[in-house]
Amino acid sequence: MEEKRRRGSLLEKTAAALDLPGDVVAGLPRVELIGRSEMRMENHKGILSYGSQEIHISGGKLVVRVRGEDLELRAMNARELLITGTILGVELT
Repeated sequence: MEEKRRRGSLLEKTAAALDLPGDVVAGLPRVELIGRSEMRMENHKGILSYGSQEIHISGGKLVVRVRGEDLELRAMNARELLITGTILGVELT
């Protein structure tokens, strides 16, 4: 456990020293909302639950909960995914 904390800290310091975004260096999830109708997420770790009103996505250390209406997982590969529908909220837990 201690090693993981040191590794995370080292990655954060490296990102800061090289002036790089932390998500690029550490593989952190990156969420992009386009209006209320589209959400893209990079560096996901998989879908935890799926429904037309709520989708839960693993981001590694956190869970991204997308709430809305007529939600649909339009595209997904090992690195990124696309959700469409009427997005009413995004929560990080």
